[in-house]
Amino acid sequence: MQESSLEQYRYFLKDTVRKTVDFSTTDQSLGVPPPPIEKGYSADAERIDLIPPDEFQTLPSMDLLCAIANRQSRRQFSKTPLMQQELSFLLWATQGVREQSSADHARRNVPSAGARHALETYLCVLNVEGLDRGFYRYLPLEHQLVVEHRDENAAEKVGWAAFQQNWMSSASTVFIWSAIPYRTEWRYGLAAHKVILLDAGHVCQNLYLACEAISAGTCAVAAYDQELMDHLLKIDGKDEFVIYLAAVGKVD
Repeated sequence: MQESSLEQYRYFLKDTVRKTVDFSTTDQSLGVPPPPIEKGYSADAERIDLIPPDEFQTLPSMDLLCAIANRQSRRQFSKTPLMQQELSFLLWATQGVREQSSADHARRNVPSAGARHALETYLCVLNVEGLDRGFYRYLPLEHQLVVEHRDENAAEKVGWAAFQQNWMSSASTVFIWSAIPYRTEWRYGLAAHKVILLDAGHVCQNLYLACEAISAGTCAVAAYDQELMDHLLKIDGKDEFVIYLAAVGKVD
């Protein structure tokens, strides 16, 4: 790669862009209504209630120090299914809503620049108690799953879309995070994109620690076929697209 290309991509890591953005021209400053904080769904969509947070007390507990010390990427999973209570906990830990103070603002269990929370959480469910194989989306405001589409071949498809990382097919579920950039662009304009990726890092680290607490493991994945993964989720690849994945399963 030529030096000029390296410098170009390194620029993205810097916050220099903030000095060039006229924040008085962002849609927020111009009085444009904020975008929804959750992607919509059709009135007849099939939704599945998750276990509420006040029923997590029966989950095994782990000291935070131990969870941090034990945290590692795990690519080998047992055949034990993930329980719905465990999946509910992992979703709540990564994108759960603590308080919705207004129609366009909610406090969650992870930080986000300007509380814009540009991410959507999809699941490729492969071995979860009571759930068919297929693709689902988490609704953080309702603490529910919406069924995107069932697919008996989901394991093979998600492994293939991740550049044939077939070890992912043995997971109980694969978290797939998409970004809806305008949620953050609405406030920050061209300064939005670096912080969206920082937000994804916050979410995935919560997943790692939450997995350790329930004797599960995860491995973050950033190598995937962009167009194929977007196609699996039936998203447009322009206003919404995949940015990060993590396979999750029980470990011995």
